[in-house]
Amino acid sequence: MRIVFMGTPDFAVPTLEALVHAAHEVVCVYTQPPRKAGRGKKLQPTPVHQAAERLGIEVRHPASLKPQEEKDAFAALDVDVGVVAAYGLILPQAVLDAPTHGCLNVHASILPRWRGAAPIQRAILAGDIGTGVTIMQMEAGLDTGPMLATVRTPIDRKTAGDLTDELAEKGAQLMVGTLRELSKHIPVAQDDTEATHAPKIDKAEARLDWTQDAVQVERQVRAFAPWPGAFFEHEGAEGMERVKVLAAEIAEGSGAPGTVLDDALTVACGSGALRLTRVQRAGKPAMDTADFQRGRAIGKGAQLGS
Repeated sequence: MRIVFMGTPDFAVPTLEALVHAAHEVVCVYTQPPRKAGRGKKLQPTPVHQAAERLGIEVRHPASLKPQEEKDAFAALDVDVGVVAAYGLILPQAVLDAPTHGCLNVHASILPRWRGAAPIQRAILAGDIGTGVTIMQMEAGLDTGPMLATVRTPIDRKTAGDLTDELAEKGAQLMVGTLRELSKHIPVAQDDTEATHAPKIDKAEARLDWTQDAVQVERQVRAFAPWPGAFFEHEGAEGMERVKVLAAEIAEGSGAPGTVLDDALTVACGSGALRLTRVQRAGKPAMDTADFQRGRAIGKGAQLGS
């Protein structure tokens, strides 16, 4: 098929690569504009932009698709279908309607649960048993379009990073399979009464709340690993510091919420306790707790901020 691909982060790259490997003609890639990043604040192209250049595909990165000239330029591509994966910009109706078969989206949840920008993190925070990928026919509403195909996976103890990588690969293969037999897929309308919403992650949400029970605090750790990184603040010998928690496990113990119960960084929660197993000081590499504690240790009895 003749395809235009629209995506931005690492999650979208496997779908782009799978379309090319399946011998589809990806005539153009749309992605968000380069943004300043790193210590030098140099403009950095998105992961999809970089992948498209490696594959020799034309890249466009308009700041918006609302101007008429952008709608006309999109329509002029004359494609069979638009494939969208975490693009991050609103598609006007004229863009949705331009491809012969419209635009199909790779969404990282089983719709209608977790419509929105952060379905993976929200599923972990809610304690969902499983999640997956939905291929959806796009329409004007936010992730409200009819569903063409789904694939499921258990969440288990996976982090958001783990699930993102897994669902990116599953979504890529599901999209290729859906396109292969597009005429055989019967769109299934979503039940709006069962919809839940997954708003964008606010970095403030990553601050660990020790007053919650240990199960919920552990979910915070997994939901925000690797980004933005669950964290706590601690008044140490060199002043207030912020420490990210990249991995943790539920442990036995009790005490006032936020109290360090032993030298292995087991921390009391509102109910139960959490043992921190991988942590990172600001500006330092991530390390296992045993190595962390051999440096400027946080000792038993310390009170961690929430």
